[in-house]
Amino acid sequence: MNDAPASPPPPPARRDLWLYVGPFALFILLQTVPGLIKNPAATAPWFLRTPEFWVYPLQTLLCGAFLFYHRRDYPRGISPLAALVGLVAGVIVFALWISPQAFFGFAPRLDGFDPSRLLADGQPTATYYATVALRFARLVLVVPCLEEIFWRGFLLRYLIREDFTALPFGSWSPLSFGVTTVGFLLEHSRPDWSAALVTGIVYNLVATRTRSLSACVLAHAVTNALLGGYVMQTHQWGFW
Repeated sequence: MNDAPASPPPPPARRDLWLYVGPFALFILLQTVPGLIKNPAATAPWFLRTPEFWVYPLQTLLCGAFLFYHRRDYPRGISPLAALVGLVAGVIVFALWISPQAFFGFAPRLDGFDPSRLLADGQPTATYYATVALRFARLVLVVPCLEEIFWRGFLLRYLIREDFTALPFGSWSPLSFGVTTVGFLLEHSRPDWSAALVTGIVYNLVATRTRSLSACVLAHAVTNALLGGYVMQTHQWGFW
């Protein structure tokens, strides 16, 4: 009988950490830049007065390029049932997210990234269209991919086993489920905490039930696409 203690699981390879944590870390790093360099003084150059108008497009392009370059390194594949689960979950989360303003009379979320500042005499310009297009690319393509890769692809498994890629996608423990949910909440602004808490739970359930990263990305993308349309219709820029 062998009484030797079991050897600990091997640490994750640097490449795995780069793939799963890298795009999210880059996104968060760039997200802090506007707050660090913003200068609202009228005499300041435009790129300091409104840094979000160039930092966010740069963030979209850099993170999008990372994800596209490594697209074959992430688990893919989705069954029709998993796609349906992701679609339904995305719609439910969207309804949840806007419900305080849309259904319960809360004050509209008017403060935020407002592309209408780029209109000329009330008419869209090429810069306006480009900014909105990049904002939707960020909202619907880049953010769902990098956040689901990090929260559901990495952290949900890493808190079970350091060598997280040895576990199937969707593996979870009570600890990893709870920490991932709270972490997802804290990533969002305080007015969104209630919605983000439930959203984190729903997206975790999509991961654990479908075992499909693509289903999680689909759910997140559907939520964000509907939210983007709602923002453009209502001008509640705080939902960006």
